[in-house]
Amino acid sequence: MISRVADACFWLGRYLERTEANARLLYITRNLSLDHELEARQCWLPVVIVCGEESRFATVHGERPSNIDVGERVEHYMTWDEQNFVSIHRSVSAARENARSIREVISLEVWEAINEMYLWLGSDVAKGEYETARYSFYKRLRQGCQLIAGLLRSTMLHESPLNFVWLGMLLERASQTARVVDVHHHALMLRERASQVVETGLWLSLLRACAGHEPFTKKSRGRVTGSAVAHFLMFEPVFPKSIAYSVHEAWCRLEVIRPPDQPMLPGAASQARLLALDAWVSVQAARGLDDSADGDIHAMLTHVVDEVSAIGTAISRELLGADPEVTAATDADRLEQ
Repeated sequence: MISRVADACFWLGRYLERTEANARLLYITRNLSLDHELEARQCWLPVVIVCGEESRFATVHGERPSNIDVGERVEHYMTWDEQNFVSIHRSVSAARENARSIREVISLEVWEAINEMYLWLGSDVAKGEYETARYSFYKRLRQGCQLIAGLLRSTMLHESPLNFVWLGMLLERASQTARVVDVHHHALMLRERASQVVETGLWLSLLRACAGHEPFTKKSRGRVTGSAVAHFLMFEPVFPKSIAYSVHEAWCRLEVIRPPDQPMLPGAASQARLLALDAWVSVQAARGLDDSADGDIHAMLTHVVDEVSAIGTAISRELLGADPEVTAATDADRLEQ
């Protein structure tokens, strides 16, 4: 498999996961802004921080946007803004472009689902639904990405192309979960003490942002606390969107792509670093968390985000034939190349 195809597969997975994560985050935050007595900025600005767009959003909309319309500004910025390289519109466009470039590799069903989502998002129907039925709009995006993920597994050969797609998807998922938990957990811990009912609702909103509400209630029988929620999203080995699961499964995919017992193959540094991160997460899971571990949680999650970024860069350099400078370029640059 040539590096150009591997690169497109890898980024197709990342863009699909990014689209679903952002649609879910906006959907849950919109609910949170209506259900709890929080300032609009307190609800919405973490969305921008999670996506790494705090600086540019502040440049466009000011350091402290008005509580009156900050929600609408964030939603539009994260959904439609062409200059925002992680917006839903840009992510879907990039996923479609990568899929088009490897049309001979992906199945017909996968291509049709990606193309349909792209065409729908660019239609007046989608724009009208965004204006009048925001929840349905985000739900359709989430379900579209989930459909594509299912079609990838059920209609493609389980060979290198699919492994690269899944590797990109899992690394993006680990990074997204770490960012969401870090920003929202920290913001919730800094709040003034509220009633137990309100606090429980806030922690459950964090779980829903990572699709973990029902899995958490099935695994945890006790009271919902910050440490319990953080531990579940970080370390639960059988929850598909936890950091532990995502990192370990990413290692398994890379192990298939580049068998460790063949030292002459490229990718040794990427593989060693991913294996080290997997082992580190296992050690932290064994140590556990408590309610006083807020600073430790922030340090751990920052480490995960930094390591996943470094691993992605190493994979692009060693296996995908990309220059590190190009890997760090904007999504716009990627589409123009």
